[in-house]
Amino acid sequence: MKRGPQKPQAAGAPDAVLQELRPGQSVELLQELHILTREGRLNQDSRRKLKQVYHLFQFIEALLRELPGEGEGATLADHGAGKSYLGFIIYDLFYKARAGGRIYGIETRAELVESSRALAVRLGFERMAFLNVQAADAADAPGMPERIDVVTALHACDTATDDAIDFALRKDARAIAIVPCCQAEVAACLRSAKAQSLARTPLAELWRHPLHTREFGSQLTNVLRCLYLEACGYEVTVTELVGWEHSMKNELILARRKGAGRHSAARRMQAILAEFGLEALLGRRYPRAAELLG
Repeated sequence: MKRGPQKPQAAGAPDAVLQELRPGQSVELLQELHILTREGRLNQDSRRKLKQVYHLFQFIEALLRELPGEGEGATLADHGAGKSYLGFIIYDLFYKARAGGRIYGIETRAELVESSRALAVRLGFERMAFLNVQAADAADAPGMPERIDVVTALHACDTATDDAIDFALRKDARAIAIVPCCQAEVAACLRSAKAQSLARTPLAELWRHPLHTREFGSQLTNVLRCLYLEACGYEVTVTELVGWEHSMKNELILARRKGAGRHSAARRMQAILAEFGLEALLGRRYPRAAELLG
């Protein structure tokens, strides 16, 4: 494989650290990402970060291997890529050994996009592209293919997760893997109508206190996302990413496209939104479900 300009060989890692890495993992890459120190050591914060990425990679690898040719030639979009830890590690462990396929990192901060582009060149990761674009605009961005096989988002904050789902639907993604973060939109809607809700239903006690409003809003947001994906023809699984001691933002939503949209899921969405006074979200946040309902 053709590689860009090479740096001096990176220092190795101690045997105890190597045992924590996935087989085939590049020590040089982890040092470039500052997950490992230049001496090849791993601090507690980096160990937590790496554990999260490795766990998510296991799920994504399974989704990729379910594609034709066991993922040979698969396209993947990483929303809210940040420093692209996830994208680089997926490329290193899965794409590097294959002749085809491409990863697209989507990030709003220009300096992170530029540093990721430079790192991809240094490492010879030729089938990685990085786009400096808002998540909501990514589907129409220049250089983005018409279809994407797998869409992932690790801790895309609040409605950026919904933008990633919308992107996946527009790109007819075969599979989706998202770890939501900091869901605030639904909580804000619940908060604004709290007095009316308390007068209308005893269920409003579930979000009467501010802490409960935040947590219940987060739970409700993810339930609605799962129903929306089902309404759009996906089979959905919800699980933990890692143990709660490693991250409080720990819910992993996996979706595999199975067929036509499901009216029953759209109707359940509509009923839940009505129950909690959130009807205005249907057309704005879940347009395909609104279409199914006519």
